Amino acid sequence: MEKETTEGTTESTPTWATLEAFARKGIQELLQRVLEEEITELLGREKSERKSPVDEQSGYRNGYGKPRRLSMLAGTISVRRPRVRGLDERFESRILPAFKRRTEQIAELLPELYLHGLAEGDFDLALRGLLGEGAPLSASSVARLKTSWQAEYEEWRRRPLGDLEVVYLWADGIYVKAGLEKEKAAVLVVIGALSDGTKVILALESGHRESTESWAGILRDLKRRALNAPRCVVADGNLGIWAALAQVFPEAAEQRCWNHRIVNVLDRISKKAQPQARLMLKAMPYAETREEAERQKGKFQAWCEKRGFRDAARLIDVDWERMVTFYSFPKEHWKHLRTSNVVESPFAAVRLRTTAAKRYKRVECATAVIWKTLLVAEKNFRRLDHPELLSEVAEGATYVNGVRVRRNEAEEAA
Repeated sequence: MEKETTEGTTESTPTWATLEAFARKGIQELLQRVLEEEITELLGREKSERKSPVDEQSGYRNGYGKPRRLSMLAGTISVRRPRVRGLDERFESRILPAFKRRTEQIAELLPELYLHGLAEGDFDLALRGLLGEGAPLSASSVARLKTSWQAEYEEWRRRPLGDLEVVYLWADGIYVKAGLEKEKAAVLVVIGALSDGTKVILALESGHRESTESWAGILRDLKRRALNAPRCVVADGNLGIWAALAQVFPEAAEQRCWNHRIVNVLDRISKKAQPQARLMLKAMPYAETREEAERQKGKFQAWCEKRGFRDAARLIDVDWERMVTFYSFPKEHWKHLRTSNVVESPFAAVRLRTTAAKRYKRVECATAVIWKTLLVAEKNFRRLDHPELLSEVAEGATYVNGVRVRRNEAEEAA
């Protein structure tokens, strides 16, 4: 770009192809100045200032190191670290440590990209598009980041849980495509709702979905790390978690997932009749009272008997008490307790990636990456409705058809 001066001559000024390039240049110059100021503070004198004979600091500037590329979300910049000699101890910059090549935000960007469908082999191309061609990235650097996730995951799964007050738990086993696995491999996930309404991932382990031993191991580990007994646990009916709960947290109420049950019942009904059956089945968990839900169940069973779907009629009766547990909790929380969607929803993107890529030889190899990806999803977990009710649920308040009742009223209702 050129501009005309008062004398009629032209004066050149820098032309920036993009605003981002201008911003990166400014950041680069600022960081270089900060590095210089760091040395000035260390030595106690400016760059051109001579050392005083009584100066106790014996160090001196000794040029610059090779240009270093640093990747940030704003792009990749290049700076040169000032070198210092004559110090008793090696100088380590607080601003730019010796082996720093990218900011923490870049490391956090990788699981974000993975969650949104970017295959591992595309990381390099995508990041160079975001950060510039000078970005210090390679297949080995991505692999090192994934290795660091494994270390973070191991630390996470040992963390103490005594400072959390868990009210509800959701548990599910999610199948993962692992190329060499002969048996069905799963990642077992436990998510908890805390007394303030937030939801957090409490456990994520590889195991067998139907295994009581696998689930018992997870629950015992949570208890060993000081997790309190939840008031209610929501899970699928075919999981081994129910027997495990009886061993570890027998005081917890049990709620089976309605979505899973509806699918199972529909499998026993002809495709032609399924649309009508689905409407009747979905009406049950949305009944205003447990008594109304049971009336809807009877209506459905009569409909099944009339059309010869006796297996479906019998199946809806199986474990009915676990299906209607949510009526013993606040009505405002029913939509959270009817299903295990709390686990299913954030896992949808993870399942998509593992199914499409089949990148894992064993499910254990996938666990740390899946954990890191789920932590990204955890940031967007919605709080429970009416979180102010969770404290009274945690204290053991009694509810009948979603309405809190006092002790005398509860005894009369019984």
